[in-house]
Amino acid sequence: MAKAFAELVFTESVREMQEKQGSARMYERFLTPEAPADDHLGPDEKQFIELRDGFYQATVSETGWPYVQFRGGPRGFLKVLDKKTVAYADFRGNRQYISTGNLERDNRIAMILVDYPNSARIKILGRARLVEGADDPDLMARLHDDSYRARPERAVVITVEGFDWNCPQHLPVRLTMEEMQPILSPFQNELAQLRAENAALKAELGKED
Repeated sequence: MAKAFAELVFTESVREMQEKQGSARMYERFLTPEAPADDHLGPDEKQFIELRDGFYQATVSETGWPYVQFRGGPRGFLKVLDKKTVAYADFRGNRQYISTGNLERDNRIAMILVDYPNSARIKILGRARLVEGADDPDLMARLHDDSYRARPERAVVITVEGFDWNCPQHLPVRLTMEEMQPILSPFQNELAQLRAENAALKAELGKED
């Protein structure tokens, strides 16, 4: 865990709970002056982030309630623009604009990205700004995959305040159809071959009759 992330999440009440539960000493080293901030996305983070086809994000409403939403798109639609910035094309959905409205009022955002097959995940805390598509067509072109059927309304650009590679414990293994295909392919090929052989055998038997 990086110091930048720890300073954001280990509030006074959290530290009190850690003391109560006996884990405070385990985490205090991340809050020392000597601990590196380490709030810049490196090659490992960039690769992980840009391989995802979806993530969960939370914003804060004016009522104080967190609002969690799944954002999906083609693999790699969330991009690392530089060591402190990630961004994605915001596609039109049901037009409730809850996350968008929340970010206009409070730009804080939390994200969690999960790689289910490899039991890995990363949490990101940042501040988001909304960029309308017409205001920065170059940015939109960089973020949007023209082969994807949906059209973006805007870009969400997030300045990373801190991130943490999360513990994989209790993370279930799940596979998408794309991820299942390499596993299924040999069985599908074998089935097709058996069907062909079966059809040829039937045809041969038919000739004998």
